[in-house]
Amino acid sequence: MAASQSLNNEQQHVYNAVMEKVFANQNAAFFVDGTGGIGKTSLYKALLTTVRSRKLIALATASSGIAASIVLGGRTTYSRFKLPLDTDERSTCCVSKQSALANLLHAAKLIIWDEAPMMRKQHIEALDKMLRDINDSNVTFGGKVVVFSGDFRQVLPVVRKGTKQEQVNSSLVYSYLWPTLTKF
Repeated sequence: MAASQSLNNEQQHVYNAVMEKVFANQNAAFFVDGTGGIGKTSLYKALLTTVRSRKLIALATASSGIAASIVLGGRTTYSRFKLPLDTDERSTCCVSKQSALANLLHAAKLIIWDEAPMMRKQHIEALDKMLRDINDSNVTFGGKVVVFSGDFRQVLPVVRKGTKQEQVNSSLVYSYLWPTLTKF
């Protein structure tokens, strides 16, 4: 619990909101917006440490390998969720309902996805579809607590030969999921 005691007021507010949902076993999706250096990684550490200290499963992912390497037990989102490289509105993750990964995701109480703004909205929507499928749920993200974070002022999603507007339209803000996220 020491990790949560070192958080500033804003971090503590987010921490409390997320932990409330995790420990009440309620679904929720959050987005933590912030520039580099404001303490998002410290927040993740506190969340992950608290959940894992209670012998629950918390998964840490990031859109880039560098970001994944600085998060406790982090993996890239492509690796963790078996995301397709090329996406469209029908894309899904390549995870069988009977696989060990599906069992892990089903048991997870918290999923953190850092640097989410650099991913195309279809990748995040593919995660939503996959979690709904493996959890036999119609609830957003299959009833899981998911924390997305990042900085929209940094790197937008890459759209090959796309215009600036196509890049903007492919961002999380233009996803059907955006209105469902609690923003901090």
